[in-house]
Amino acid sequence: MARYEEVSVSGFEEFHRAVEQHNAEPVVREGLKHISEGCVFIYCQVGEKPYWKDPNNDFRKNLKVTAVPTLLKYGTPQKLVESECLQANLVEMLFSED
Repeated sequence: MARYEEVSVSGFEEFHRAVEQHNAEPVVREGLKHISEGCVFIYCQVGEKPYWKDPNNDFRKNLKVTAVPTLLKYGTPQKLVESECLQANLVEMLFSED
């Protein structure tokens, strides 16, 4: 069993996004300690590059996701985008507010 995860990217923009996403994950996981009881946390990949880049994909069109990573509170305008997901205080605030 592999003890690491390999992420393939093409170009600096994808590299930067992958780094932010993987740096944000531990911050978000730690923030889950502050999630309100009864809430549901959904971790979702946005799909392959051609799908993600399509301005009409469902994430962009329906959820107004503009970048990865994005942490959003469904049904509200509250969301954290890219480097905001690296800030523990913002993640905690998003998870703890009703």
